[in-house]
This record gives sequence, structure tokens and C-alpha cells, in this order.
Amino acid sequence: MNFKIGNDIIQIARIKRLYQRFGKRFLEKVFTEKEIEYCESKGAGKYNSYAARFAGKEAVFKAISDLLDNKYSIQWKDIEILNDDNGKPYVNLKNIKSNIEISLSHEKDYAIATAITISE
Repeated sequence: MNFKIGNDIIQIARIKRLYQRFGKRFLEKVFTEKEIEYCESKGAGKYNSYAARFAGKEAVFKAISDLLDNKYSIQWKDIEILNDDNGKPYVNLKNIKSNIEISLSHEKDYAIATAITISE
């Protein structure tokens, strides 16, 4: 088995500033409809959820970068991070076949994510 790991950390305030400055334009560039729906359902905690998903997308990109060739560029919305019925985050990856495990967390000022790809 082959494992690749990606990590990312981001200040929640940075995402809040982008949200407040660019609003819908920022959201629609980076997040899918389902991700926006989930984050917006968190009320005042939405910035934490957006930041965790932003960090998650960065972590996934880092973990899969070896799988990408020069002909394929990945976009923000090609990586979708949702939650299952138990609240566990999972990744939907457009046009790339890979088994990815992801962990998201946020605390006070920061959100962090770790992604691991598993292949044979």
C-alpha cells in the first residue's frame, strides 16, 4: 500500500475577511453548493466550517499532487468535503480516482486539516 499525506492550517479570520469582502463570489469560486449549504447552516460558526473545508481542500491537493499529471489542473470545486450522517467528513473528488481519508478541526483562531490518500 502507498500513502500520501497532506496538511494545512489557516486562520479563521482570513476566511471571514474573504467572505465579508467578496461574499457570494468567493463562496461560489471555492465551495460547492452542498458545502455552502452545510456551512451556512452553522450560523455564527459558519466561518469555522468554511475555514476547515478550505484547509481540507488544500490538504487534499497536497496529498493527491503526485497523482496529477501536467494535462490536468484541479480546481477548488473539484474537491468537495461533506459530512456523513454521523458527522464524519469525507471527500468527493471529481475526475480522479483515489481513496482519501480526511480529518478537519477548528479551535478559536485556526482551522486545520489532514488528508491521506491510500492506493495499492
